Amino acid sequence: MENMFDLTGKVTIVTGSTKGIGKAIALQMALHGASVVVSSRKEDACEAVTNEINEAVGEGKGKAISIPCHIGYKEQLQSLVDETRNRLGSVDILVCNAAVNPYYGSMADIPDSAFEKIMDCNVKSNHWLCQMVLPEMVERNDGVILIVSSVGGLHGSTVLGTYAISKAADMQLARNIAVEYGPHNIRANAIAPGLIRTDFARALWENPETLKASTANASLRRIGEPEEIGGVAVFLASRAGSFMTGQTVVVDGGR
Repeated sequence: MENMFDLTGKVTIVTGSTKGIGKAIALQMALHGASVVVSSRKEDACEAVTNEINEAVGEGKGKAISIPCHIGYKEQLQSLVDETRNRLGSVDILVCNAAVNPYYGSMADIPDSAFEKIMDCNVKSNHWLCQMVLPEMVERNDGVILIVSSVGGLHGSTVLGTYAISKAADMQLARNIAVEYGPHNIRANAIAPGLIRTDFARALWENPETLKASTANASLRRIGEPEEIGGVAVFLASRAGSFMTGQTVVVDGGR
């Protein structure tokens, strides 16, 4: 019988994949057979995670390579795509995971520079990267795009307003791609994690009392782990999720 979660032969780019959710997605993709590009700003971090994944996966499954990239620069994104094609072949799965949040506080006080950085890195860079891989997906009549959003994009926030706006925009980006490119057998979905044990969210879980308060409204009464998002990404990228597109999958422990 067919393993519907098998990604053997698929080439996958995962941005922001040297830690947290991105690293977990890259590892799970490789464990399920994909060739994975590990990418973030720092070359040494990319190499370290690439070696870690290849050691964990071993022979006979997927593999990882590293291609450093700063998502804020269009020419670096194009280089990421071009080098992936040169080293692995055309891109089958794109995971837009990298994001920034340089500001915490009221939207009334956010500097223009911080607003622009959030929107540029969290929305425009994803738009650029999708534009770069979609033509080959259309030509092949097959492809998957996943955008890691956040539950923050589903409700307002008094301290994360612009970040939440960017994450809501990512959900809409996935919906638009799904509608425009569905006739070409290209699927696009967003993943909206809740509180996950990552460095990005450390302030919400490092202190036991803060963690208790942060998870009090979640049905499972606990924080999520990065690999739990990795599993969702594998589902959406594989044949197991082949009839899902244009959706935002909330993974938040029932909050």
